[in-house]
Amino acid sequence: MKIHIISMFPDAFESYFESSIIGRAKEKGLFEVFFYKINDFSTKKFKQADDKAYGMHGQVICPEPVAKAIKFVFDHIWKKVPIICMTPRGKVLTQEQVENFYKTSDEYIILCGHYEGIDQRIIDLYVNYEVSIGEYVLSSGELSALVLIDSLVRHIPWVLGNQMSLEEESFSQKLNRQKEYPVYTRPKEFKGLKVPEILVNGNHKAIEEWKKKNLS
Repeated sequence: MKIHIISMFPDAFESYFESSIIGRAKEKGLFEVFFYKINDFSTKKFKQADDKAYGMHGQVICPEPVAKAIKFVFDHIWKKVPIICMTPRGKVLTQEQVENFYKTSDEYIILCGHYEGIDQRIIDLYVNYEVSIGEYVLSSGELSALVLIDSLVRHIPWVLGNQMSLEEESFSQKLNRQKEYPVYTRPKEFKGLKVPEILVNGNHKAIEEWKKKNLS
């Protein structure tokens, strides 16, 4: 999978993409990410990429540098790929939507808003999907882009140590989009609380029944 991130603050991604599961996926070549700083495509003095909003308070990311960045990506990869814009106005992300994104394409451009967002004409002209990670507002789209990318990368074969972990977890199709059952590990007793006996007795049929009963 390849992700092209158009952002005003691409450095914000550096630490996360070098750590944990997503870092190992990058290292193994299972996932590639490319960064494009919006300001680099600005022709304004001091590479300014935002301006005062019309009819409201705050700053808005200008359309020209974003359009140039998108064209640069398309020209560089010799094709057009779906564009996702991270915005509170978008459709709230669900596990089912993540699965659909993963099946639809193995390459995306992700636009990260900032300030009051990106000029609407970019959305109208270029964007295929507007995505929100919840009904609240963040300071920048970089944080929400990280959430989306992490949820996508987990679906790549061999990224997770055990692919069964992906099939049987909260909101998965196998669990009928319900929340996962409680999970336990050693020790069998911790501060007076014991692991349910049914999980340690080796009766796999009974364990599966317990799991179904404890979905929420």
